[in-house]
Amino acid sequence: MSDVKMVNLKINGMPLSVPAGSTILEAARYLGIEIPTLCYLKEMNEIGACRICVVEVKGARSLVASCVYPVSEGMEVYTNSLRVQNARKTTLELILSTHDRKCLSCVRSGNCELQKLCKEFGVEDEGRFDGDNPQYAPDDSAVHMVRDNNKCILCRRCIAACNAQHVSVIGVNDRGFDTHVGCAFDSDLSAVSCVSCGQCIVNCPTGALSERDDTAKVFQALNDPDKHVIVQTAPSIRVTLGECFDMPIGSNVTGKMVAALRRLGFEKVFDTDFSADLTIMEEAHEFIERVKNGGTLPLITSCSPGWIKYCEYYYPDMIPNLSSCKSPQQMFGAIIKTWYAEKMGWDPKDIVVVGIMPCTAKKFEVGREDENAAGVPDCDIALTTRELARMIGRAHIHFTNLPDEEFDNPLGESTGAGTIFGATGGVMEAALRTAVETLEGKPLENLDFTAVRGTETIKEATLHVAGMEVNVAVTSGLSGAHELLEKVRKGEKKYHFIEVMGCPGGCVNGGGQPVQHAVVRNFVDLKAKRAEALYEIDKNKAIRKSHENPVIKTLYEEYLGEPGSHLAHKVLHTSYVDRSEHVIK
Repeated sequence: MSDVKMVNLKINGMPLSVPAGSTILEAARYLGIEIPTLCYLKEMNEIGACRICVVEVKGARSLVASCVYPVSEGMEVYTNSLRVQNARKTTLELILSTHDRKCLSCVRSGNCELQKLCKEFGVEDEGRFDGDNPQYAPDDSAVHMVRDNNKCILCRRCIAACNAQHVSVIGVNDRGFDTHVGCAFDSDLSAVSCVSCGQCIVNCPTGALSERDDTAKVFQALNDPDKHVIVQTAPSIRVTLGECFDMPIGSNVTGKMVAALRRLGFEKVFDTDFSADLTIMEEAHEFIERVKNGGTLPLITSCSPGWIKYCEYYYPDMIPNLSSCKSPQQMFGAIIKTWYAEKMGWDPKDIVVVGIMPCTAKKFEVGREDENAAGVPDCDIALTTRELARMIGRAHIHFTNLPDEEFDNPLGESTGAGTIFGATGGVMEAALRTAVETLEGKPLENLDFTAVRGTETIKEATLHVAGMEVNVAVTSGLSGAHELLEKVRKGEKKYHFIEVMGCPGGCVNGGGQPVQHAVVRNFVDLKAKRAEALYEIDKNKAIRKSHENPVIKTLYEEYLGEPGSHLAHKVLHTSYVDRSEHVIK
């Protein structure tokens, strides 16, 4: 720290020293002062456009945007003067003058950054700037989300998120009073190469963007006496759902989650961690087969539907590299409607499989072709973490007061390897635990492959396995995928196995996860806190290797035969589609 140049300044009369290059916004935090923002996202959308973060600097003629204004020696800043307060209130009134104020029915009511600021600054529902108001028809063309520009404040955070994902299918259209966010030529979202990742949604400060709400379908199924409604919960949900009920980030709420789902009326409450273990059995076998028999390498994981869609749009030449394994959500549904249906004597047509997922792309995935092992869709409905929280609230279930309950058997049995699927690097580590032990023919001494852990965009490792050098890589976020795949394409990197997760940090930071205000996203490492909770669960599991899951063993003995068998391929594997013709060049 002694090598860092420090700058001395005063904020609200209080002296402090901060590293040179800090912005006023960052400097204020050293004093416990949170300067409000709307457009600012650290390292993603630093444009000073909304003017909510303005502060007064002694000697400056006008107020300055603290999110982009650097500190200087001897600077004196006032963050809460009457001039500043009046400016912020006026800006909020102007924003609200063209805003759809149907707050009671808005999905973000109570968790809206604009609503919070208006309350804090005493902005009235009817203001002095009210007048002509542009009206937009919501874009509900996509299966995973809805855009309502009547609630958009033009902060451009969604655009920044889409650009960060190296997809860039949205931008600013028109000018002046007609300025609005949309796709090129105002095309429907369904007509462009959107990958359904939902990162735009979790970064939106208002209700302008939201996942397509499928909770009504689930309530309808739950009230149909002729249907067996089965629910599965993805690995990451257990460490994020609690945030929807004001619990600390990273809280493990597995038992309360199960209890809540049971009280909602699901006939069986199972764990997607089980099918994560199953995915490892098939994927590890596929990897070993490709390595031994000269198959297409590198093998690239297929668990993330946003990544799969990105590959189909932008890297169709690498489709042969994709693992043919279905995702854990789809494998679970396939097993429910085949093996489990036979055991229970149920007709697959009478089973409704609901997935509770961290991912809006799962809503697209349930409708993919070649995902119907029993002749009907493997999984019927995918809900986000947020949708489940809304169902729990609508049912007036007091989540934080619930007792801890266990998953139902047999498909509630899982290992630590299945749990870490929710964090970037988790699929790779889980696969290595099984693949390395299989190749070497002896138990692993250390199950923790720490080289592939962490939230860095790209991680690499070389493993010495059964006399071979195996090169692996892990990336999360589609910009990372682009960077990595370009190196593979150009021959700059040689890998055997690559894990790609569509969202930065993996499923713990998925587009369907709880929305956190910008102040949290900017200064709290959500990805790390949520992932840490998953690794803690893994550490405390009695069984930590997928191939040692007793129910997985039973499934192969009774039904599938062995990993990679003809039946396993029919039930658990899928195919992909070249979508490159839909990309606007």
